[in-house]
Amino acid sequence: MAEQRAYSIEAHQIDLENEAVHDSQGRRVDAAYVEGAVRNVHEHLKNKGGRPSLSGAATRSPQVTFRVAADVKAAAEARAIREGTTVSAMAREAFKRYLAS
Repeated sequence: MAEQRAYSIEAHQIDLENEAVHDSQGRRVDAAYVEGAVRNVHEHLKNKGGRPSLSGAATRSPQVTFRVAADVKAAAEARAIREGTTVSAMAREAFKRYLAS
């Protein structure tokens, strides 16, 4: 498989009227293509509502924020990685268990 390289291109570096540039599917990139791509990105971002609410309703989930020592945070992050979860998910479960006891 060919190695893919990451490119950083600034708008002023390509003259789409005089240079033939194609996307990964072979389509010619011109001004209309770029405008459509930008429109698609804006539409996607507008419709993206973020993560689903934890409360089940179409409302913002309440947040709880607290500080811990660096070693506690590191241990939580390491365990979350081992268990394939997130520190937030572990904290939610810990709160639920504590409140149920």
